[in-house]
Amino acid sequence: MSSIKPLELIVNGESRHLELDPQTPLLYVLRGDLGLKSAKYGCGLEQCGACKVLVDGADVPSCQLPVGRVAGLKITTLEGIGRAERLHPLQVAFIKEQAAQCGFCTAGMIVAAQGLLNRVRYPGDEDIRAALAKNLCRCGVYDRVRRAIKLRVGRPEPDTIYETVAAPPPGEAATEGAASPSSSAQPDLDAWLRVNDDETVTIFSGKVELGQGIKTALAQIAADELDLAIERIRVVTADTARTPDEGGTTGSRSLETSGVAIRLAAAEARSHMLSLAFEVLESLTPAEDLDVQDGVITDKRSGRRTSYWKLMAGRRFDRQINMQRPSKAHTLYQHVGRSTQRVDLLAKVTGGAPYVHDLELPGMLHARVVRPPNYHAQLASIDVAEIQAMPGILAVVRDGRFLAVIAEREDQALRAHDQAREIATWRDAGSLPPMEGIYSDLLAKPARTNEILDGVAQDDLYVKPDTESEPAPAHQATYYRPFHMHASLGPSAALALWQDDGLSVWSHSQAPFVLRDALAQVLGLGSTAIRVVHVEGAGCYGHNGADDVALDAALTARAVPGRPVLMKWSRADEHAWEPYGSAMVMKLAANLRPSGEIAGWRQDIWSYAHSTRPAVGLDTSGLLGSWHLAQPFARQRPRPMGGYHSGAHRNADPIYSLQDKRILRHAVADSPLRVSALRSLGAYANVFAIESFMDELAATVGSDPLEFRLRHLTDARARAVLLAAAEKARWPSRNEERFFGKGWRQGWGMALAQYKNLQTYCAIIVNLEVERDSGKLRFRRAIIAADAGQAVNPDGLSNQLEGGFVQAASWTLFESVQFEADGITSLDWESYPIMTFDTAPVIETVILNRPEMPMLGAGEAAQNPTPAAIANAIYDAAGIRLREIPFTADKIRAQTAT
Repeated sequence: MSSIKPLELIVNGESRHLELDPQTPLLYVLRGDLGLKSAKYGCGLEQCGACKVLVDGADVPSCQLPVGRVAGLKITTLEGIGRAERLHPLQVAFIKEQAAQCGFCTAGMIVAAQGLLNRVRYPGDEDIRAALAKNLCRCGVYDRVRRAIKLRVGRPEPDTIYETVAAPPPGEAATEGAASPSSSAQPDLDAWLRVNDDETVTIFSGKVELGQGIKTALAQIAADELDLAIERIRVVTADTARTPDEGGTTGSRSLETSGVAIRLAAAEARSHMLSLAFEVLESLTPAEDLDVQDGVITDKRSGRRTSYWKLMAGRRFDRQINMQRPSKAHTLYQHVGRSTQRVDLLAKVTGGAPYVHDLELPGMLHARVVRPPNYHAQLASIDVAEIQAMPGILAVVRDGRFLAVIAEREDQALRAHDQAREIATWRDAGSLPPMEGIYSDLLAKPARTNEILDGVAQDDLYVKPDTESEPAPAHQATYYRPFHMHASLGPSAALALWQDDGLSVWSHSQAPFVLRDALAQVLGLGSTAIRVVHVEGAGCYGHNGADDVALDAALTARAVPGRPVLMKWSRADEHAWEPYGSAMVMKLAANLRPSGEIAGWRQDIWSYAHSTRPAVGLDTSGLLGSWHLAQPFARQRPRPMGGYHSGAHRNADPIYSLQDKRILRHAVADSPLRVSALRSLGAYANVFAIESFMDELAATVGSDPLEFRLRHLTDARARAVLLAAAEKARWPSRNEERFFGKGWRQGWGMALAQYKNLQTYCAIIVNLEVERDSGKLRFRRAIIAADAGQAVNPDGLSNQLEGGFVQAASWTLFESVQFEADGITSLDWESYPIMTFDTAPVIETVILNRPEMPMLGAGEAAQNPTPAAIANAIYDAAGIRLREIPFTADKIRAQTAT
């Protein structure tokens, strides 16, 4: 007879009696036994707030809280605060402020906010920041959450977080967007659009929702071209069995590719249905002049009408997209250009289980992978029988040093994972170099040197001409960027099911079609035997562990065919095994004319690779688990990227008009840490160096930083963005009130970039304070001005710009991967700190809308000017130049002391 006694849990007002081990963490009971998915596993260490619930009205983390301690107490999850059919005013406020991106933190944020409101009726800004200081958001929506809480208590902010203004003339002719490479590759209209029997339209995109709001933007575009209410649009994102293959959702190009493709497809569909209506109605009006209102087509001369649904529901178009067909004039748009509520937001504020981590399939099992303690360790021994004897364990999978456990319950898999780590013995087969030498090693290693001309790395290795002269060292500076993590708030997860000789995988990969082919290679299957379905995960910001965990799930589920297996990484797995953003060194030198203009510019960049995403057609694999098998695949070799503004040389070419310019990229192959694509690739470090150096040159000639930039700037759109930011910040009055309290000095800094010198223009101005004695820094204001061409959803655009700034500010002030000889030591949120609610700034955004111009990608635009704007503001406040990221208090204090 079991010794476990029933426990009474009072959850969301309902009494439940469950037979459970009283030491089981409450989180797993809520999610596994009660099906309440809003509380999330983020760290398992009570460090991130994603798992918060209310217990007797107080917000507490549930990931370590033994269920026995809350028996008989009132437990409230997000589902108990409010559901979709009856929203709580706090949830309504979050929706109105659109206070989410990926949304993985949102449940914990709302619960923490309600806990605060249970204690304080009218909290002020400092109350909010203090109460939510332990709730992390990697996407950077802290300021929107603050605004939502103030809106809930009836004290809303007087100004919107962004304003949209008409942009001045661009200095270039308005142009129609070019045909999308996506629709050119797949011109079949039926691949992109379907008219449904329920009077809706489904659009199919090969891109994925990462929290950037692409589903909403695509719905707006389709609704306008089809003359439909946006509520009638359904969006299906990347699914290898249903959608076009659009490659990866990378490079901030989703609107430029999928957005244009959907616009062309919708315009083609509308034209075809008007032609059909002309025949059906025996119209007296030309087809193109028939009136369309929400899918109803009317011949106003005869009064006869039909609809999209009568004409096409359940039928195929069986036609190709005319790439030359004009889309609507922007003056006729009803949705594009207007802020629209995110189509995925309701589920995120109500616990509607939109994430791969929350999937439930009949007969589903749970798995954990047991990683080696470091890159080089080999599995020497493990008592498999001991693990298999643990409660609920169905299988232990061992293949070389790949080790995983499968259990009936998630908490059972977690306990087996921890026990396996405890009893496994590993044999060291190498070590990491000293962390202190990351930059000297990078500079000393053999490198492939290529010149960058017009943003492209030249094929031939660079050989210095005998006639080339170096600029006199009027000014030289070296800048450093460490290894950075993606550090997604939710560790990577995937669900796999082997059935009927085929494999289905549900994944939050950025590139499901590429992942399918990479899995096929490792598993020895044909690509047609594998289906990969994209399901949202926590924000990834590049190539994190999403693809790797998909292989882990597939390898593990192969042991239990017919049973779906949900594999989740731990926080330590995510931090230690994801591919990082590369460390970089940038050396700059310039000549200055007596009149103050730049006369010569030299720039050298040292970097490891910036993309090791899985690739096909090679004899190697980019998937982590494949390297650990008994018959391992060789690791995919890092390769320098040579395309336009790719990899390490992204944004290495300054936006300014400079004479006698030479830029060299030194590509180093053998990084000591695993590296790949992190948001903006090399642009973050390159713009940091360029824009810091521009300020240093301005100071050298005694020029105002704004005036100095404008003197070297001929691009009219870039000038407009910079001036818009300066106007919003009231830049000329920046030297007012320089002292704030004892030892605090105020400073202003600016920076400018156009992402890839091709996409969104972005200028950032930072106003901050520095306390010289302690090295502490605090933000006062952050101003972002951007030109993304036609702004499809201004609120969504601003949200992306805000988040980019916050994440880049976090990299700049706090983040650096730490490691020792025997492995990574940044394994949690304490050893890898990020920006928190109480350190985040108030943000103001100005969007220069150009509805007559093509849409430009904006997801990585704010990332890049941020570090230099902060560095320049610190110089303005404290008189010190910081050239090595992160700008910690210790570094500030050390420099002010000299």
